Amino acid sequence: MASNKDLFDDTAMTFGEHLEVLRFYLIRAVIGLALCVFFSLLFGEELVRLIRQPVDAALRRANITAGVQDVEKEFDFWKSVSSGFRHMIVPPAVPTREQLEQAQPQTGNLKQSIIIELSAHELAAQLHEAAPVLYPSAPIELKDKTLTLLARSETFSQFRRSIEKMDRPVTLNVQEAFVTYMKVSFIAGLILSSPWVFFQLWLFVAAGLYPHERKYIYTYLPLSVILFLGGISFCFYCVLPTVLDFLLGYNVRIELTAQIRISEWISFAVMLPLMFGISFQLPLAMLFLAKINVFSLQVYIAQWRMAVLAIAVLSMLLTPTPDPMTMLLMMAPLLLLYGLGIAFCYWTSPKASVEEAR
Repeated sequence: MASNKDLFDDTAMTFGEHLEVLRFYLIRAVIGLALCVFFSLLFGEELVRLIRQPVDAALRRANITAGVQDVEKEFDFWKSVSSGFRHMIVPPAVPTREQLEQAQPQTGNLKQSIIIELSAHELAAQLHEAAPVLYPSAPIELKDKTLTLLARSETFSQFRRSIEKMDRPVTLNVQEAFVTYMKVSFIAGLILSSPWVFFQLWLFVAAGLYPHERKYIYTYLPLSVILFLGGISFCFYCVLPTVLDFLLGYNVRIELTAQIRISEWISFAVMLPLMFGISFQLPLAMLFLAKINVFSLQVYIAQWRMAVLAIAVLSMLLTPTPDPMTMLLMMAPLLLLYGLGIAFCYWTSPKASVEEAR
């Protein structure tokens, strides 16, 4: 016989009252999200420039490398890998367009000017050949001297603009720039409002938790946020420049011109840091599994070889690109975080379990 007992008979509020409270907190969360998205729209152009910085700098480095160095015709995979890791530790200094313009002589319109260096001896020899009567033969003292000339023409301005376009991402249709602007603004607004949104959800959920359960949330939620933001920062400032140098290096080697579509770059620049932020939750995931007795501290220590294999597979699945550089850059910090997870389990385990692990 079916029971007529309501699931909420033993609670202080009815099912309808729970829905009313949930609706109240959801409305507050949506209002906060809308305000943050509106605020982000006001600074959408600056946000797009910020997200573009890694790819702009990588394109400048690739174009400078292709222009001033003799590019080897054969692939050197390990040289590319070592170069990528070296750039992650000590990022290469690439002058910005503003710095390059400030270095130019402050005469006339800089966009229409170009500096030309000539051999003094070669110039004198050419003048003597053209008019031997008017110009004497070039003296030997001019062999090691150069002349610096400042040429100015509107053609140079057009040439400079064409060169600068090679260091920028491209769009393939008229609405792509606007869609990118809206997408970046919405994502930024979502990230900016996430503390407020989670706080509203927490106010709703916390009412149904016991005091000791709330204590766990207050302890581990800030740590989870720190790990998440640490993964995003590590990816944006260390991984993205290294991966871009590694991948664009192949374009330089096989003499191809990279034209990065801005919409594809935005998706890549958002997805990869998100995957790093999620993967950096590994220590807390290990601690959670230990608390519910799925794994123990002894298992984590004894099965470290299997853990390395699992981390390698996880890194391969979470990274959106098939290149080995991105996988290695995710795998290396995850191995360190695995050790941190073991430390968390050690610190929170009862004394008896700790003695058994030893």
